[in-house]
Amino acid sequence: MNDAPRGPHASIERTVEWVDTDASGHQHNSAIVRWVEAAEAELFRQLELPGYFPSAPRVQQVINYTSKLWFGQRVTATVEIRELGRTSMTLAFEVRGHAHGTAEGGIAAYGTVTTAHVPAGAAAAQPWPERIREAAGL
Repeated sequence: MNDAPRGPHASIERTVEWVDTDASGHQHNSAIVRWVEAAEAELFRQLELPGYFPSAPRVQQVINYTSKLWFGQRVTATVEIRELGRTSMTLAFEVRGHAHGTAEGGIAAYGTVTTAHVPAGAAAAQPWPERIREAAGL
């Protein structure tokens, strides 16, 4: 996501807390996932689509870690809708660390999350509802 977001997007800011770190003192890999999911939740709140989450299980997640984040460091997680297929949606994300101590800041992780539309009671993916297709604008 090094370029400007092309689709609907949202960002959240957090501070790396002690619980977000591992024994080596930098972020645990699961912290990235939590921050990305928080940004994803913010995106779908902004789009006024609260029904997205109960029907959008992850089918693929790719995370590229590029630098460490440290306890007390501020981070910004941004997600954008990158692709919308008939039954799947791919979100691109990046997590940026702000300058902190000797850390200059910059992209700490980036990747994609792909979800499928599986409505309650369905056993397989179904086409996205028109309301979600319109909000995605792709």
